[in-house]
Amino acid sequence: MFWDQENLRKLIEDRLSGYQIILVSNREPYMHVYRAGEVETIVPASGMAIALDSLMQTCGGTWVAAGSGEADREASTGGDTLMVPPHNPKYKLRRLWLTREEERDYYYGFANSALWPLCHLAYTRPRFDSRQWETYKVVNRRFAETVLSEVNDPRRTIVFIQDYHFALLPRMLKEAEPSLLVSQFWHIPWPNFEIFRICPWGPEILDGLLGNDLLGFHVQYHCNNFFDTMDRTLESRVDLEKFCIVRQARETRVLPFPISIDFNRFEAWARSAQTEARLQELRHSLNLGGLKVGLGVDRLDYTKGIPERLEAVDIFFQKYPQYQQQFTFIQLGPQSRLHIPSYKDLNTTVDYWEEKINSSHAKGRWKPVIILKGHFSQEEVVAFYRLADVMVVSALHDGMNLVAKEYVASRVDGDGALLLSPFIGAARELSSAYIINPYNPEEVADAIFRALEDSPEEKGTRLAGMRSWVQEHNIFQWSALFLQALVHLPKIDQQANGFRHVSYG
Repeated sequence: MFWDQENLRKLIEDRLSGYQIILVSNREPYMHVYRAGEVETIVPASGMAIALDSLMQTCGGTWVAAGSGEADREASTGGDTLMVPPHNPKYKLRRLWLTREEERDYYYGFANSALWPLCHLAYTRPRFDSRQWETYKVVNRRFAETVLSEVNDPRRTIVFIQDYHFALLPRMLKEAEPSLLVSQFWHIPWPNFEIFRICPWGPEILDGLLGNDLLGFHVQYHCNNFFDTMDRTLESRVDLEKFCIVRQARETRVLPFPISIDFNRFEAWARSAQTEARLQELRHSLNLGGLKVGLGVDRLDYTKGIPERLEAVDIFFQKYPQYQQQFTFIQLGPQSRLHIPSYKDLNTTVDYWEEKINSSHAKGRWKPVIILKGHFSQEEVVAFYRLADVMVVSALHDGMNLVAKEYVASRVDGDGALLLSPFIGAARELSSAYIINPYNPEEVADAIFRALEDSPEEKGTRLAGMRSWVQEHNIFQWSALFLQALVHLPKIDQQANGFRHVSYG
């Protein structure tokens, strides 16, 4: 069946009636900043946060996250809670306040200097620091205490944990309240055993994750890596027929759930009058005139392949000089994690390529490359999607990469070309994209040329197939499949107590 917000709501009412849902993530879906002396609510340009916000607006409940906005405390009622979205409240946002030291060692430290590079095959060495590991445990404990304070009836509560920031949280919750239904989605890849085994605290991380009743990854390959890692690390029974791991008489189901986006939300943004106006402003302010436009949208992260992409653009202008003064490549790359040396180095490398390309190829007012490192709202990013004739998603390794799906949903005019790395989850679904090897910049340069030169009919056919796929396989389908997997766990089956067993496909 086709899943939308209404059908997801019916599923929740029919199968999870009476259950409290608590979602946990490090990043919050709404943050508050000061602008012109006033407190303003903004939506971070995070594909994951946007997608999960659509889920929470449908199911209600509580979202627990770290407060990160400069005006968050002032905006929160009672010190740490508020109802969101601000103009049509649907669920509660509970903020947890981290100290500067906790943020340094838990977030910039163990989560992003150890686990992030450990899980991404981008040839950046993980850094293992025992102090950061201890802080990671402390922060996981603090989140556990916050979640438990929100629980009404443990027997009728689903906790849905997001990502690698909380590998220890499931076990902590289960030890405190064994009757909780605990689930987690790991948004980044899971490495193979030979890579994971270098982590000094690997067994503790695995034991923490086995506190989940259900653990999800983007693709089956990551599930298989997890099964193999478990089988070779902890005493447990891996059941590949049931896709589960049994340890100490407890079962954890492990399944793939390729995450997606709220297609209709992006399409509405793309069609709005505000986006159309912003589109014209961008063409004028960036001096784009009648130029063809290429686009990359990424945090400045070494897994995203940004220097490799810029090298490909340099080669493109060398091989195809006819596109000088006819094509400009824009890279949206908000800076992130600059406390980490590898991110500082990346920032310097990106600056080098920008200067090199522009000094080599620029003529008059025309700039071949424009790099914008500011933070943009999701609606502003959609205007750039509308602007781009060619979208380059060339991550070296990624779990899904929702940017690719956002671009497809935003191309309401039926044109545009998507270049996609095969090393990300989205490539398994968006098979009509131009597939590129990000480690081969000349191949990427040639693909940009081909995408610009292909007929509108060819590009339209490719895009139409991808738009149809993303429209059907949307965030509501992802949510429904995950919730249905929860419903079919023995624990909920035993507690069904009169649930209406309605089929949803």
